[in-house]
Amino acid sequence: MAGGGFKNGYVHGATDELGYASVEDRVSVPDLMATILHQLGLDHDKLSYNVHGVNETLTDSKVTSAQVVQNLIQKSGTMQPRGSA
Repeated sequence: MAGGGFKNGYVHGATDELGYASVEDRVSVPDLMATILHQLGLDHDKLSYNVHGVNETLTDSKVTSAQVVQNLIQKSGTMQPRGSA
């Protein structure tokens, strides 16, 4: 991820020696979606769309337990200008 309030040059978690499976600080697709929606100013639990009369959410957090991954987000006021690092 680049820009959008995400940390620059940050490596989150770890994989096995083959890079096949995550072994530390796993982030699920619903968690990543919740985090991206959060950065866009949208609440992933409230954003819904109607499918055949049923309101659905993108993350379905009641089933997936999706939540915003705060470790991926740059803290406010700590962004560095381009080329300064």
